Amino acid sequence: MDTGPVSRTGAAFRTVLTRDADELARNLTDWEQCYDQMTAGSFRGALTELRMPRTQVFREEISQSVRQSCTVRPGALWFGFPDHGDGTRINGRPMEDGCVMVRPGGGEFELLTPSRHAIHGIVVCRETLARAALRSGCGVDWDGLRSAEVLRVDPDERLACVRAIASALALCQGPERALPAGGEDGLLAALLGVLDRSGVEPAAALSFQRRRRVVARVRDYILAHRDRPLTVPELCAQAHVSRRTLQYCFEDVLGMSPTLYLRRLRLNGVRRQLLDPGARPRPIGAVAADWGFGSFSQFSSDYRKLFGESPSASRA
Repeated sequence: MDTGPVSRTGAAFRTVLTRDADELARNLTDWEQCYDQMTAGSFRGALTELRMPRTQVFREEISQSVRQSCTVRPGALWFGFPDHGDGTRINGRPMEDGCVMVRPGGGEFELLTPSRHAIHGIVVCRETLARAALRSGCGVDWDGLRSAEVLRVDPDERLACVRAIASALALCQGPERALPAGGEDGLLAALLGVLDRSGVEPAAALSFQRRRRVVARVRDYILAHRDRPLTVPELCAQAHVSRRTLQYCFEDVLGMSPTLYLRRLRLNGVRRQLLDPGARPRPIGAVAADWGFGSFSQFSSDYRKLFGESPSASRA
């Protein structure tokens, strides 16, 4: 369900409620995203979003663990404030409580979020933020932000920024349906308060970067050969690693085995195709075969366990 947008004085506010992870991904304005549900059970997602002339703020809530492929609009910076860090990973890197995630626009990054996850986010044009920092005398590590994934920040400043975002969203849900004058400037000031006392976490160790490359190489191979069964030895051969190393890479980067990831990725691919209103209607068995499922009964059982409904119910 999508309520909006509602526009007041150059701002647009909307809320979205959905039972599908990928539908939630498509509804965040000016983002390119793809969500794959990773844990079993019915999905519930909620998005509250406010777009203003210079910034975008939102709160996203999801009931199941999701692997997210995300790209923010070019020229922007995204800052993510998860309610808790436990189980959250950015580009495979585990988050700690109290940290802030950051990525520049125009480049893809990956999030793995746990079940019962909520996050506040703010997206701002880099030039807008730079001008605001200059006016306020705020010291920002711009070189560090270009490559950063995780920021260590002052907890009080972090809390103040999250409250500013939540307050802006709440005001737009209230009777006035709008921010007061200067509301957007207040959000920028709250974000600069975080950045003025932040430190960029060191780059991931070379060993971890290698494990990320192994996982990425295997994922690309799975998607390129989605229509046929794949074995772990075949994946090992493509990644040039042993079975034990492949297992370790996936558990360290994604927190799951390669076989579980393969099955989840393909089940999400089938669901995405079944729910696509623009796709040519084909028998469900043929769609499942397109994603390498040979046994329809086993596929149907796995699908129901992951998404809490049958493939035919999804299509209906």
